[in-house]
Amino acid sequence: MNETSSYLAAFFFAVIVLLLIVIWSHRRHRDPKLRIECTAPIEQLVTSLAGLSLGTAVPGNSVEVLENSEFFDILIERIGSAQASVHFETFLWKKGILEQRMTDALTERARAGVTVRVLLDGTGSRQIGKEAFRRMQDAGCKVAFFHDKRLQNIGVLNDRTHRKLVVIDGREAFVGGHCIKDEWLGDPKDGKHFADISVRLHGPIVNSVQSAFSENWTGQTGELFVGDAVFPTLEAAGKITIHAAYSKPEGSAPAVKILHHTAICLARKRIWIQNPYFIPEPDAIEAFGQAVAHGVDVRVLMPAVSGTDNPMVQHAGHRNFEKMLCCGIRLFEYPHTLLHQKVMTIDGIWSAVGSTNFDDRSFETNDEITLGILDAETAARLDAIFEKYMQGANEIKLEEWRRRGLVHKLKDHAFYLINEVL
Repeated sequence: MNETSSYLAAFFFAVIVLLLIVIWSHRRHRDPKLRIECTAPIEQLVTSLAGLSLGTAVPGNSVEVLENSEFFDILIERIGSAQASVHFETFLWKKGILEQRMTDALTERARAGVTVRVLLDGTGSRQIGKEAFRRMQDAGCKVAFFHDKRLQNIGVLNDRTHRKLVVIDGREAFVGGHCIKDEWLGDPKDGKHFADISVRLHGPIVNSVQSAFSENWTGQTGELFVGDAVFPTLEAAGKITIHAAYSKPEGSAPAVKILHHTAICLARKRIWIQNPYFIPEPDAIEAFGQAVAHGVDVRVLMPAVSGTDNPMVQHAGHRNFEKMLCCGIRLFEYPHTLLHQKVMTIDGIWSAVGSTNFDDRSFETNDEITLGILDAETAARLDAIFEKYMQGANEIKLEEWRRRGLVHKLKDHAFYLINEVL
């Protein structure tokens, strides 16, 4: 290679590196160290918590907690009752029995004249069956992929919609962690199927969930939808106050990150977390440690490497276990199957339920939705689920953890280096 060729190669290499940096940084926001000083209990601060996370506290709602495969039995039945519209958004959709059931439900409604909009993540739903996709389109369903692999999306391919939500007739909504994959269709006790939680909502909060769907649907397709079929005036359906966090503004921390961090700082009695991918940032670990120092009972329940569907993520989380244990955080690993629920309860009165994992990808990159629910009965229901699975979990003890093998430690540190893209 002559000198001119060498210069050209170096030039093009530099251009490529520069373009990669631009693509990587294009959607990144400032990452301030979050802090708060407040002595009031969380139940007195829901309006503030909603406002900080770019939402509005909405009273007059009802909440039903749905576990495991029960969720799909109810969801599919309710889709079948739709009269005007069905809006469906999910991250993971894979060919199988559940795919067939969902496709049957959605296509039947579309053929009945109901407007059906389906938004699937371009990465998580790439294994959708061709037949299911064709059937939905042929039936008249409007199907779109969020950030599918096209040149025009090169700057946002790493941005995914991780939301799992359904809105029916603008009057009923479902939000949680369930995905369209057969592992969600059985009993977690058999060790083959996953555990998960979603909630069924009635009341004015449904408009907020519809807004979350509209954000991504309009951004992807350009279609705006209006009217009572999608945004009706909703009367009170209960006594529960709920707020939704889903916005991801440019140049600022995403709403779901602010919501979780603020709620941790407001805890006075206990913080119980159920999350499949628990990789807190240093400032979150510090917040947990401060909570423990003030007498807060902090517990985290997650799958073990033997139960998770992504061992790399679990090893990345292990990297900071020692630091968390030294702070007084109690860690429990469930070895039997994937616990996929994304739940946090504070002081037995406030709960966070949604699609958000406790890691950088969810807090910094993905499009997520989390509901803040002020209701003691809902918190008690979620805490009971925590206790149920905790009975089969192993609590991590500090001295024993320090004695784990060298290979285990190397995996922990290696995978932590790439935790933001796992």
